[in-house]
Amino acid sequence: MSIRPRQLALVLDHGESYARDDFLSGPCNEAAFALIESWPDWPANAVALTGPPGSGKTHLAMIWAAAAGARVVSGRNLAEAELPAALTTGALLVEDAAAAEGRPLFHLINLAREEKAGLVLTARTPPSTWPVAIPDLASRLRAMPLATLTAPDDAMLRAVIVKLAADRQLPLDESAVGYLSTHIERSFAAARAAISALDMEALRQKRAPTRALAAELFRE
Repeated sequence: MSIRPRQLALVLDHGESYARDDFLSGPCNEAAFALIESWPDWPANAVALTGPPGSGKTHLAMIWAAAAGARVVSGRNLAEAELPAALTTGALLVEDAAAAEGRPLFHLINLAREEKAGLVLTARTPPSTWPVAIPDLASRLRAMPLATLTAPDDAMLRAVIVKLAADRQLPLDESAVGYLSTHIERSFAAARAAISALDMEALRQKRAPTRALAAELFRE
């Protein structure tokens, strides 16, 4: 697939819902969804959610954060001095945890275990593959329960396209959905980029987001 370069129209930001009812569950994420749904009856207090960009990690993690009353922090901003405050609600979500420095992450895992606080780490790759220099941290990461989200199947990709279009109030008919699902990479990130591009192009040309417009914009 390629997208022809065009002058971009001004597009307002579109909020994406992280509500539980808006999460699309299927073979690519059902194990991860089941783990999050089983909170607080987890095999350990800390778990990791991994998967490719746009696979739904953040959505699923936010469902847990809402249920657990968790605070949310980026791995890049994880600071050792702030760890006690980060766990004041008894639960913490660390997004892009692979970007965290080793020592703060090591102390966070230990502190969460001591305080029996819930901890979710999200990342693109499994914690066992992260380049860490602290042996005890590497050991804890390898032992952490892991739920992996994978690329969507055809039915899931179509459902995601429909949901992303609905989030933008973009009226797609079945023929447009079908065309997009067979002309983009089978990934959540590709679906997100495609809907964004189609939305902008429809605004630029003042046209409906039809199959014909999608065919003009995307080609193999």
